[in-house]
Amino acid sequence: MMNAVQTTQPDGTQLAAVPQPSAALTADRAIAADAEMLSAQLQAMRNRLFPPTAQKTLRKFTSGEAAKLIGVSDGYLRQLSIAGEGPQPETGANGRRLYSLAEINALRHHLADAGGPKAKTYLPHRDPSANEHMQVIAVTNFKGGSGKTTTSAHLAQHLAMSGFRVLAVDLDPQASMSALFGYQPELDLTGNDTLYGAIRYDGERRLMRDIIRKTYFDGLDLIPGNLELQEFEHTTPQMLADRQHGAQQSIEQQLFFARVQAALDTISDDYDVVVIDCPPQLGFLTLSALCAATSVLVTVHPQMLDVASMSQFLFMTADLLAVVREAGGELNFDFMRYLITRFEPNDAPQQQIAGFLRSLFGDRVLTSAVVKSTAFSDAGLTKQTLYEVSRDSFTRATYDRAIESLSSVNAEIQSLIFRAWNRPV
Repeated sequence: MMNAVQTTQPDGTQLAAVPQPSAALTADRAIAADAEMLSAQLQAMRNRLFPPTAQKTLRKFTSGEAAKLIGVSDGYLRQLSIAGEGPQPETGANGRRLYSLAEINALRHHLADAGGPKAKTYLPHRDPSANEHMQVIAVTNFKGGSGKTTTSAHLAQHLAMSGFRVLAVDLDPQASMSALFGYQPELDLTGNDTLYGAIRYDGERRLMRDIIRKTYFDGLDLIPGNLELQEFEHTTPQMLADRQHGAQQSIEQQLFFARVQAALDTISDDYDVVVIDCPPQLGFLTLSALCAATSVLVTVHPQMLDVASMSQFLFMTADLLAVVREAGGELNFDFMRYLITRFEPNDAPQQQIAGFLRSLFGDRVLTSAVVKSTAFSDAGLTKQTLYEVSRDSFTRATYDRAIESLSSVNAEIQSLIFRAWNRPV
């Protein structure tokens, strides 16, 4: 028997009644029914929030915001607009000039093409001829709730808005970052659509370029995730067992930890930075991401239990990476940093934990921290990040505090990228 009940969305919107599973169902069928109901309601919410195509779009930026992103004055942008140089902004009813991110990036190209000493600041693409290699940043920790996905998504979006060519990779089977970018994995992905498609061991392997998807952020592409990523955790032990028993395999099949790096190498000419949201576990996926990474961010919530968990994570990571290194894997990070997340500056115990971490690791702890704020959860109600919502959507003090901490963290990471490229910070 199925009973119908009225459903209320997190934002208070009433949706149509949906059938509920009866207590007589077996556990697997009851769970499957719950999954179907939840999926249907998430789809209904997406259709309501992002009509008519149910696809997310990015808001337009004011001329002041655009000028700040590009690194020029608002007055200079006005002069360019009056002179008809570069893309022309949309003019609102109140006379305000509005730019899409694509138009902002076109302005960057216009200013960079003019040459001069500031050309590279307008368009910060890496220069392979100057040995500026693609940065692959793995965001990791195996304790859930440490802010990995929030950090990964906002970092990828910040870099895209700063003019970099960015690829975000959702390596978590739970696919939280994919959801933030507007994908509902069980509906929008049909199979072989995740990174697993490019690193699997059989003949179904796909080219990396065929898996990458454009997003509504100009300059930011995505490889979404879903439950099929878990297949890599299941098939890799079998591959290792076959190797032990002397099965004839190619070198690509033998070295599981090199597969993510090999896949990324095929698209390295197209991107400046790759941001990988790792799963909250230390399995083959995370190990492969760490072996592909040029840099690592370890997120940590400043609570003693989380710090104790991170200690075990670091021990396990060191042991496993040592095995990988002995097997021929290369492990050279441009930087490894600890990022304090969900930080409450007025919480004395958290201040003590943060001070404790800084006394231990010194400048390997980022100076800035991501503060705990209701702004993140409020934006999340509509599957958006703080960079997507406008300041008017929140209490301004709340928004300003959250966005300032995010911008400080991401600017610090961006400076580390420039250092890795031997650019002036």
